[in-house]
Amino acid sequence: MSPLDSQLQNALAQNPFLSGRKLRIELSEGRVTLHGTVNSYYHKQMAQESLRNLAGVAEIENRLEVNWA
Repeated sequence: MSPLDSQLQNALAQNPFLSGRKLRIELSEGRVTLHGTVNSYYHKQMAQESLRNLAGVAEIENRLEVNWA
């Protein structure tokens, strides 16, 4: 795991809206892709914003799905 991978995982784990979620991150040359399920569109946006300002993140593709159940 690269240092940026660790930073990404830590940023999501420290977000109170996302803790305990099993989100998957793919990282390739500064492009981050988020996968998994969250409870609302707000949480989906918060996941993206948690990663936006990390050094080394050039682009974020948010593929999180919202589960209304």
